[in-house]
Amino acid sequence: MEEIKKYLGLAQNAGYLIIGGDKLDNYNKKIYLILVDQSAGKTSKKIAIRFKEKGVEVYEISNLPNYISIANCKILGIKNKGICEEIKKYLNKEN
Repeated sequence: MEEIKKYLGLAQNAGYLIIGGDKLDNYNKKIYLILVDQSAGKTSKKIAIRFKEKGVEVYEISNLPNYISIANCKILGIKNKGICEEIKKYLNKEN
């Protein structure tokens, strides 16, 4: 978890995170990874499904707000391929 937290912090500081369903829904550029909280509502999960249908990898994780220290964050997208690859390595290890 700590490694994922570190990479998400890096992505956030560099401006590579799209946080929230509304922002993701209106985002038209390339997204490489979607993280959705297990307790997310129907709307967030529909957004995740739409991205999955476009070929974007989607991971459902528990306690997403703990990873980026933003309360009530239920879905986020990452727009940097290198950071996504590193995060996916750790997500696959945890699962």
